Amino acid sequence: MDPSGKVAIVSGGASGLGAAAVRLLCERGSKVLILDRAREPGEALAATLGGRALFVETDVTSEMAVQAAVDRARELGGPHLAIGCAGIGTSGRVVGKNGPLALDLFSLTVNVNLIGMFNLVRLAASAMTANTPDAGGERGVIVTTASIAAFDGQIGQAAYSASKAGVAGMTLPIARELARFGIRVVAIAPGIFDTPMLAMLPDEARRALSANVPFPQRLGRPEEYAALALHVVENPMLNGETIRLDGALRMPSK
Repeated sequence: MDPSGKVAIVSGGASGLGAAAVRLLCERGSKVLILDRAREPGEALAATLGGRALFVETDVTSEMAVQAAVDRARELGGPHLAIGCAGIGTSGRVVGKNGPLALDLFSLTVNVNLIGMFNLVRLAASAMTANTPDAGGERGVIVTTASIAAFDGQIGQAAYSASKAGVAGMTLPIARELARFGIRVVAIAPGIFDTPMLAMLPDEARRALSANVPFPQRLGRPEEYAALALHVVENPMLNGETIRLDGALRMPSK
């Protein structure tokens, strides 16, 4: 699908991977709605992009909030594209020094990373079914964000890995279901990327993480995630797949 002139929604769009996707889509001529809980950075990003982007304060776990954002996109003639980047990183051993992992932490992680992602997918897809198909028969493209932790989860990542494995696992059945509407669904599973989450780590820890990546031996850049997301949008044969974006990294057990 040609992104020029299309309406896109990007959850988690105020920073990191999402912000990079917002910028690139705007460069390619899309009108982009930035969905995020962080109002200040979201509005600041929208301001730098002029009339090409609009911030909509959104909690992806809220049906009403995401529906309101999708309705806003419909007022603009879309949505044609949806990219899900909203998520949280949590860690904790199943049995730690202070006892079992708090069930609330596991539930929160799954609620934001998996249920929140599905919430975006289902509501965006429902709106996309009303779009006029393009010359190739496409009505929409949905890109979700999993993680290599879905496949190479480390000790302490049970909750995070489970949530991201769910994102990867739902990709094919949803793509198969939405095929009749001309809507494609693809998940990207990033490795270790230079996002605000990792920015809080000391330089030594960041260098140690980079050293584990075979090539290129560095942290991934949000712009590289955005480039792949754009390629998914533009390549109609990409569908029902989870694509690793990790520099050949396979995570060790800890």
